[in-house]
Amino acid sequence: MRQRGYTYIGLLIFVALMGTLLAAAGVLWRTQLQREREEELMFAGLQFARAITLFYERTPVGQRPRFPARLEELMDDRRWPTTTRYLRRVFMDPMTGKADWGVVRAPDGGIQGVYSLSRESPLKHAGFAAPYQDFESAGTYQDWKFVYVAPGKTDN
Repeated sequence: MRQRGYTYIGLLIFVALMGTLLAAAGVLWRTQLQREREEELMFAGLQFARAITLFYERTPVGQRPRFPARLEELMDDRRWPTTTRYLRRVFMDPMTGKADWGVVRAPDGGIQGVYSLSRESPLKHAGFAAPYQDFESAGTYQDWKFVYVAPGKTDN
C-alpha cells in the first residue's frame, strides 16, 4: 500500500528528462537553421559580387567603367539600349530577413560590394574559397564582404 509515491516520482523524472531532451533538440534545430541561413547568405553574396563584376566589366563601348549607384541597377542596366539584367531581384538578407544590405562603396561612389547587417557571430570559420578566405577570421556576418575583385586578383 505504500507504493503510490513511486509512480509520481517516476513521472516527475520522466517529465524532467523529456524537458532536457526537448531543450537539446531546440539547440540543435537553431544551429542547423543558422547553418542553412549562412549557406543562403553565401549564395546571395556571391550572386551580388558576380552581378557587380558583370555590371562593371560589361561597359558599353565609349563609356568608362563604373560601379552601380544602386542595387536596383543590377536588375536593369540602363546603359544598354535593350534590357540587360545581372540579377532578377535584390535578394533578402537571410540573416536579418530584410532586403537591406550594407554596401561597400567604390572610389567613384558606386557600390563595389555588399555585406549583411547582422551582428551575429558566424558558425562557419573554415573552408572558404578564394577570394573569401578572410571570412575565416570574421567576428560577425558584417565582416563577410562580397565585393568586386578585378580579374587576375585573388584578394578583396
